[in-house]
Amino acid sequence: MNDPFNTPAAPGFDDPLEMLRACHGRITAQCDTLNRLVTHLQTHGNDEQAAQAARAILRYFDTAGRHHHQDEEQDLFPVLRASGDARAAQYIVRLLAEHKELESAWRALRPLLAAIAEDRANTLDADVAASFINGYARHIEFENGTLLPLAATLLHAAQLQTLGRSMAARRGASK
Repeated sequence: MNDPFNTPAAPGFDDPLEMLRACHGRITAQCDTLNRLVTHLQTHGNDEQAAQAARAILRYFDTAGRHHHQDEEQDLFPVLRASGDARAAQYIVRLLAEHKELESAWRALRPLLAAIAEDRANTLDADVAASFINGYARHIEFENGTLLPLAATLLHAAQLQTLGRSMAARRGASK
């Protein structure tokens, strides 16, 4: 029998690879909100619910989304490169290119969301939103299905502890 009060704890900094995977889940949830926002604006225009959703998406990708990329680029990728694994090196090249594409997509989307959040627009360019959503979906699928499982086999406990401490420090949290 399922106990609704016995929900598993979210992964912490002591399990940084699972923390990265959990971040992917939150990114996906924000992309789902963005998709719903596009539809909401088409049927209801810009109301308080739309503005709140736009503000939440902006807040997430301006902070946690940025931290996530820093976790990977400044901490995870260098330690994977240092492992000397050719697959890891190849994956990192791909993922860094995707990060640049995602950052470009965010630069296109961010001012449109800000206009909704500030009640300066009533619609959101669906193609710009779809490009952002689809880019993240592909990126997350590859990271979760390929990079993170490989990282789990390459990194040892001390490297994972260092990674977790860096992630915690980036967020002003103690590990």
